Amino acid sequence: MGFTEQEISSIREQSHQMEQKGVITPESLQYIYDKKLFHLFVADDLEGNMTPLPEAIRIFQECSRIDGSFGWLVTIGAGGGYFVPFMTKEIGRKVFAHSEAVIAGSGATTGTALRVDGGYIVNGRWKYCSGSTHATTFTANAILEKENGQGSGEAPEIVTLIMTPEQVHIDKDWNTFGLKATASHSMVVTGAFVPDEMTFSFSEYRSHQEELLYKYPFLAFAQTSFAGVAMGLADHFLEAAEEWMNARGNEKVLAEIIEQTQEFARQKDAFYMVLDKSWEELSQKGSLSPEMEQRISSECITAAKDSLSCGLKLFPMLGLSACMEDTAVNRTWRDLQTACQHALLRG
Repeated sequence: MGFTEQEISSIREQSHQMEQKGVITPESLQYIYDKKLFHLFVADDLEGNMTPLPEAIRIFQECSRIDGSFGWLVTIGAGGGYFVPFMTKEIGRKVFAHSEAVIAGSGATTGTALRVDGGYIVNGRWKYCSGSTHATTFTANAILEKENGQGSGEAPEIVTLIMTPEQVHIDKDWNTFGLKATASHSMVVTGAFVPDEMTFSFSEYRSHQEELLYKYPFLAFAQTSFAGVAMGLADHFLEAAEEWMNARGNEKVLAEIIEQTQEFARQKDAFYMVLDKSWEELSQKGSLSPEMEQRISSECITAAKDSLSCGLKLFPMLGLSACMEDTAVNRTWRDLQTACQHALLRG
């Protein structure tokens, strides 16, 4: 599952190009397909690559250490596998069972679905759909439109939709200063018909209930995934900062970087100790206690803060030339800041 030094060098050599063009290169994408990284949480009988969560988070960390956008895309793309048990086996096979299958989408309820015979007419716009330019399937949440309007005090009914690329227009509006190659654009749907079988509910299991991964609480699953990205980005930043200062011979700053790297290693160990314990608890009991869920959430937020603090402390010591956007240390610092802005990592 790991990467050779040659593969790491190959991806990193393409980092500047990916950032400039705002999209992952076909060569880097092929590494993901070949290693089945988008299928880490897809059941094996759907041509998946089912992986225990602690191992997968370490993979996300390593992919993000290689390149920020690369790691983010692997993490988001793999995360779509969590939807498998809410689909029938037939739909799951349609969505996941081929080598390039990957979902992009949004959890926001910024669309509407009108009930019609056999399905829904869908309209909406959803932001931050990472991997939009290579997705083979799109998912989104929409509010069910009521013929007579929403009743006073009545909670809206949510429909989760599965759509094809032909039904989705990508509005290329991802214009952030970091993670530029993630193509986290908005998806726009206008008057698309989505049949009943291409919808699902997170409260209704339809297949693969026996898989342990799908019993891990979704919030904790998402937070641990993003924490893995943040830690990998901090790893790369620390490596790049050390290389940067080695070339400039500043022993004082080098000592600060080495000290920060050692402290961060201890912080990562503490995070993985809790993550491993949570997986062990799930394996033994079939669920996580509320106390463990809270502990995991807290550790993820702490991991993100620890990751970000590496850059906050060290970047001001690197000099004006580190502000040049075409340097690895600058790109990695921008990627790290961007990833840590995710709501699930800010507490």
